[in-house]
Amino acid sequence: MKVLLTGCHGQVGYYLKQQIEKRPWSLLAAGRNELDITNAAAVNEVVQRFAPDVIINAAAYTAVDRAESEPDLAFRANADGPKNLAVAAQQAGAAILHISTDYVFSGDAEGAYTENDPVAPCSVYGASKLAGEQAIIETCPRHIILRTAWVFGEHGQNFVKTMLRLGREREQLGVVADQYGGPTFAGDIANALVQIASQLETARLEGKAETLPWGVYHYGGLPHVSWHQFAQTIFDEAKKQQLLPSPALKAITTAEYPTPAKRPTNSRLDCSKIEHLLGIQPSNWPQALQRIQDYGQA
Repeated sequence: MKVLLTGCHGQVGYYLKQQIEKRPWSLLAAGRNELDITNAAAVNEVVQRFAPDVIINAAAYTAVDRAESEPDLAFRANADGPKNLAVAAQQAGAAILHISTDYVFSGDAEGAYTENDPVAPCSVYGASKLAGEQAIIETCPRHIILRTAWVFGEHGQNFVKTMLRLGREREQLGVVADQYGGPTFAGDIANALVQIASQLETARLEGKAETLPWGVYHYGGLPHVSWHQFAQTIFDEAKKQQLLPSPALKAITTAEYPTPAKRPTNSRLDCSKIEHLLGIQPSNWPQALQRIQDYGQA
């Protein structure tokens, strides 16, 4: 099977490249310097030349706060780019796997969000990601859109690395305690996408690709926690491994930590659909944190 991976240098793309290289697949991995997905002509040229069976899009504009002042850049990367990939995939007879976000929701719901809940983004970033979802859905029927949240990993910048850095610099930290979600290990997101690609390969070889349960899925981590609880778990693990002393954590409200972009109060995602239809389990983020010594290296 031939796989085109975009955004291969990002948090999830890094793990995707590693995991796909272990498979007997032909991989073309591209970062922004190799393929600008906002350039439709460039996308068409690469897809026509490589003729992938599946495109996995891990490229995105993820600067949530900066997007408020750079909406054009956010929409080009998160809406136009996925549309270009979906158009090229449809023309090439390929499937597209795409990563989206909990930010497509308002974050005001009581329970965990399902794939059928109404979308209502409250930030430019969320609106741009929703536009990307809609472009893919309208353009390429053979799609899997994976909404995820609170992504962290050894590669790239994320909450875990920020906490470890601040924990070395300060004796006390204020962490938001009234926003809830499921931390999700980037390596687990990559593994979920590779599992889906593998199921696609099997179905394609059996001539049953059209029967795959295409559509939108939620994939996140369990248990659900607040940012404050997540931070406490990070420092507990770091202390257990004698990496650094735990700073005192103060629970603060969202109002006490204003940001340019509004954050969802509730980022909890219901992952029962992906478990039931594709056999993929939620991210075990506490287990991923056991390798916390690797998170402070970059």
